[in-house]
Amino acid sequence: MTICFFSAQYLPTVGGVERYTYNLAKRVAAAGHKALVVTSALPGLPSQETDADGIQILRLPVWPLMKGRFPVLKPGRAFSRLAKDLWETPIDFCVINTRFYISSLYASYHCRKRNIPAIVVDHSTGHLPMGSGILNTAGAFYEHLAAAFLKRHTPRFYGVSQAVCRWLEHFGIQAEGQLYNAVDPAEVRALAHAPDTIQWRDRLGLTPEEKLAVFVGRVIPEKGVAELIQAFQIAQLPGCSLVIAGDGPLLPTLRQNCPQNVHLLGAVDYPAAMQLLAQADLYCLPTYYAEGFPTTFLEAAACGCPILTTRTGGSDELLPDESYGIQLENARPEPLAKALERCLSDEGWRRTAAQKTGQRLEQLFTWQAVTDCLLALAAGQTKE
Repeated sequence: MTICFFSAQYLPTVGGVERYTYNLAKRVAAAGHKALVVTSALPGLPSQETDADGIQILRLPVWPLMKGRFPVLKPGRAFSRLAKDLWETPIDFCVINTRFYISSLYASYHCRKRNIPAIVVDHSTGHLPMGSGILNTAGAFYEHLAAAFLKRHTPRFYGVSQAVCRWLEHFGIQAEGQLYNAVDPAEVRALAHAPDTIQWRDRLGLTPEEKLAVFVGRVIPEKGVAELIQAFQIAQLPGCSLVIAGDGPLLPTLRQNCPQNVHLLGAVDYPAAMQLLAQADLYCLPTYYAEGFPTTFLEAAACGCPILTTRTGGSDELLPDESYGIQLENARPEPLAKALERCLSDEGWRRTAAQKTGQRLEQLFTWQAVTDCLLALAAGQTKE
């Protein structure tokens, strides 16, 4: 069976949808099937390749709008050649990631035209923030148009969390179920405790007793990183440091007046990020973008790191009450500062929260469970 994954962005670009696509494709290939990922071209990368996991990757030419966050397919000779190769491939089932990308609309149209069974898997619980009121309105209008197009061409929808499924109702879409965001807990822990593990306190010149609050992810305004740094300054926590691991357009601004106890690492590779989470005392995600189910929640849980977040898509499903993790209603610095102080001063809460969240992760949110559901779904549709 050949399963094709459409993902507007993919590795080495780092993000939740990218890793979601990679982890499912890797396990589909490991199960003896053919996994094909169709994504956007990136400078310096070939238009077609097969990676070390046996995943075939095809990269279509794009215009990288919004600093690459919204790639738009770029017609031309190169596009036509790659599209011909793509649609001449016998595809049994297609997974289209997210509602609003142009590549998702393109995939939906061609799957229907060629009678290829397909589903849309959505990853968000809110409209994509565009930076201003007028642009937000225009963006929301476009999303409704895109959703209407997808409903007409690919009527089967899934969400990466129950919260995403509820959000789809906003577009008049009744999701058929969840294909949860997930992790492989054993794999994450193996990376986090590898023989060559980075000792992050040593690298940062900190004492072994220093408490670490960390953020891991894209450094973009809607993740609340600036608010987190401001809250950390307000809290004035002795013996505590804040570590920001990730790259993004906000990073140069944050570096201009970075407080002494805040460490801006820039981009770190995946194993190093997992090692940082395993050595941290608290993972912080004060996002005000309505994410579907942040992967870093699951990675933090696998690493035994308790979580402080704003309430976002999927957070209730991993953190059903405060004994599992703290959820704030917004990312305002003042309440965030109080929550940081509470979490970093209560060792008993951190220990209990890490244990309970880790157990819940093992029960519900593993890649093998999600891959099994996907393969069963694909097999069922290809028989219809």
